[in-house]
Amino acid sequence: MDPARDSPNNPMNHPDEQPCGTDGPPRFGRLLIVLAIAVILAALMSFISEAYFSR
Repeated sequence: MDPARDSPNNPMNHPDEQPCGTDGPPRFGRLLIVLAIAVILAALMSFISEAYFSR
């Protein structure tokens, strides 16, 4: 067992904190593409349902 995790300051045996900010700058390209596809799909469904139910 790890003696640092068995200390009295860690009674519930939580793991050590991870260092933050080591992943580099965030990349939102994939998220932006998924968001654009979702918006296009919602608009397409809206136009199709309007065309179908307005007969």
